[in-house]
Amino acid sequence: MKRFLGITLGILTAIGGFVDIGDLVANSLVGSRFGMSLAWVVLLGVLGICVFAEMSGRIAAVSGRAVFDLVRERLGPKAGLANLGASFFILAMTVAAEIGGAALALELATGVPYLLWVPAVAFAAWLVMWRVRFETLERVFGLAGLALVIFVVALWQLGPDWGELWRQASRPAPPPDEGLPTYFYYAIALLGGAMTPYEVFFFSSGGVEENWTRRDLSISRANVLIGFPLGGLLSLAIAACAATVFLPVHVQVESLDQMVLPVALGVGQVGLALVILGVFAATLGATLEVALSSGYCLSQYFGWQWGKRVRPREAARFHATVLIVMIVATALILTSVDPIMVTEYSLVFSAAALPLTYLPVLMIANDRDYMGDKVNGVFSNTLGTVFMILLIAVSIAAIPLMLATKAGQ
Repeated sequence: MKRFLGITLGILTAIGGFVDIGDLVANSLVGSRFGMSLAWVVLLGVLGICVFAEMSGRIAAVSGRAVFDLVRERLGPKAGLANLGASFFILAMTVAAEIGGAALALELATGVPYLLWVPAVAFAAWLVMWRVRFETLERVFGLAGLALVIFVVALWQLGPDWGELWRQASRPAPPPDEGLPTYFYYAIALLGGAMTPYEVFFFSSGGVEENWTRRDLSISRANVLIGFPLGGLLSLAIAACAATVFLPVHVQVESLDQMVLPVALGVGQVGLALVILGVFAATLGATLEVALSSGYCLSQYFGWQWGKRVRPREAARFHATVLIVMIVATALILTSVDPIMVTEYSLVFSAAALPLTYLPVLMIANDRDYMGDKVNGVFSNTLGTVFMILLIAVSIAAIPLMLATKAGQ
């Protein structure tokens, strides 16, 4: 039972990475516009995040230090500061989007406008981060987010043309009415969502919070090999539901209520209740994950005491950072900016910043001063190097494609 509960860190991290509010709608949008022709990106993203999350978990277990704790030391203050600046900007944007996403889920459940829910969601999230133990936080929200498995059930109940879905997935090309730039724009957005930088920050910091040692390497790997593929499966199920319901009638998904419609059609009112619960748990869990990651990054870079494993008074600057980020993010959403749009932009910016995040992970995982005999093997280094080349290409193309396609329009 202890080992089973131990994988909830990976489940929470994966749900935050693959099925937060932006990814929920992005996967539905991609399914409704492109069918399953971008399924390969989700699979590629699962493989990539598994490669680097395994490294970051191993770093935490062997060195007892989180990834960002070593970035400044390994890369120097200037390169570390560039990494911190890019990461913190993306984190702040994502926190705002997740608060808005949780509020949208409550609007869907109650009919009360989401802006009225935003302060309550933000306060509840901050209170959880302030008072609830890390282990309790990860287990409650990680397991509650599993309610999104209802998408898999709904897909089965919808009775899709499995042969057609496979044809779309096995022939990765845009439909005749979609251009290649738009196709690759959404490919980059999906990859950025699957490999969002905060995932490794949160995962490695969570390992330190839970006092992982070399004896916990098996738990770390179980988190990676169960949690992240599960997140990828949910992403594919969301896209397939949209491809089944919306693609044949040429309707483009643009909102949360459209996204959950296939579940209501396939499973009924019970399914609708479960999917709203899952969306709320996933977005609130992502809020906690990203807000804590902002505190982790800043505190680790400047060498402050950090984490929920110590008393708030002893980690005052860490908790103050989290609180300030929550206040700024809440203020941003209260301006009525679309939280889904904020997240979609953050995904593209995340894609542009991916090399800054994952190059230090690859370097540290090969450093015997930190890792001893647990440095990367040939297989991990080969995959890591291939993905670094890919991520550099993605980072170069991300912003130009966003401008050229007007954010996929």
